[in-house]
Amino acid sequence: MIAWLEPGAPFPPLSEALPQDSKALGLLAASRSLDPQRLLDAYRQGIFPWYSQGEPLLWCNTDPRMVLRPEDFKVSDSLRKVLRDPDWQIRVNVGFTEVMLACAGVPRPVQAGTWITTELIGAYSALYAMHQAHSIETWVRGERVGGLYGVTIGRMFFGESMFVRATDSSKIALAALCAFLRRQGVPMIDCQQKTAHLASLGARPIDYGAFVEHVRGATGEAPLADWNFDKTVLADWLDDQAGR
Repeated sequence: MIAWLEPGAPFPPLSEALPQDSKALGLLAASRSLDPQRLLDAYRQGIFPWYSQGEPLLWCNTDPRMVLRPEDFKVSDSLRKVLRDPDWQIRVNVGFTEVMLACAGVPRPVQAGTWITTELIGAYSALYAMHQAHSIETWVRGERVGGLYGVTIGRMFFGESMFVRATDSSKIALAALCAFLRRQGVPMIDCQQKTAHLASLGARPIDYGAFVEHVRGATGEAPLADWNFDKTVLADWLDDQAGR
């Protein structure tokens, strides 16, 4: 049995999550409502929401945890060429809600519908208004063609979802994010679940205990103050990678 969380009630100990080899994927608790403070409390403990329309709010952790260290992001020769193309731009926080809606519309073969519900969009949009959620967007000739969004607390970025409408457009956004976070001294992006796609980009699983220990320290550090960055950040990062 998992815990049912009443408003204001704390999360149960992480040790009470259902086994990772169960179909429930580390399910820890359920609740009826969602608010920004509950989300922040969850992220600080390495917990994230995962549910579908019509279900109670489900709170999960995964062990091992998939993470991406910015310096480990893999840039193929073909992607490197794309990244140096002058036609595209990176824009930050131009259309946060629009990015969430685009992510909600991505078809996923192993999942019916989307976990990005109307309630979830409202809660994350509130975090965006609090400067604790951000969208990294790839634009080409005035059109948003890809991007991602996530939550930031202190020196930790929690990736949530991405979408792509043009070849490599989500990879461009992720590469730009990695370049920016590396420059800002943020050592880890939470990717939540292991997928072949994330692994191909350089993400890898780590022990959940080590992940939670890192998160507790990183979320207590001073937050990133400036989320305005441009292609020069990425160009410098590519030059550094080429010199390794």
